[in-house]
Amino acid sequence: MKYLYKTFCLMGLLLVSAVASATSWQLDNGQSQLSFVSVKKNNIAEVHHFDWIAGSVNEAGELAVEIDLTSVNTGIEIRDSRMKEFFFEVDAYPTADLHAKIDPAFISELAAGQSKPLAVDAELDFHGQKQTVNLALMVTKVSDKELLVVSNQPVILNVADFDLVKGLEKLRELAGLPSISQAVPVSFYLVLNAM
Repeated sequence: MKYLYKTFCLMGLLLVSAVASATSWQLDNGQSQLSFVSVKKNNIAEVHHFDWIAGSVNEAGELAVEIDLTSVNTGIEIRDSRMKEFFFEVDAYPTADLHAKIDPAFISELAAGQSKPLAVDAELDFHGQKQTVNLALMVTKVSDKELLVVSNQPVILNVADFDLVKGLEKLRELAGLPSISQAVPVSFYLVLNAM
């Protein structure tokens, strides 16, 4: 009987510990950045970013990131307007959404100050198309209250996979360029705070 009591107490402690370690995380837009590179005229590369991204990881490890496409920032206002209207078509598709699953134990087992690589298959819903993208991440538990998630290597998106070729061609015509690459490298630096 005494052994059974101790077993139940131990199980209870383990359960409480598991629940306590299951934490949800909220993306800090002010400290995070998602960038992409466009290449025109075969060898002129320019880096752009979005001013607003939101996201979270819940207790079950479900990652959700929303990119506000209306917040695109290329450093040139007319180009921003053209990208919103003709490329992203923000009236119909104002956001791009990414969803993935991360094992909650991966995060809870990280010690403060520790970094570990993580490969994740994510679903990207962008411009009315859903595609699986492979993410190579480096996850750092800065403290028990802060996570840093960085792309270990750029994610290469092909505009054809998201029905964006027509919009890209329109941008090329408007800018009077001979070419704009259909392959777009994307990288990110995300800071998440414990909730």
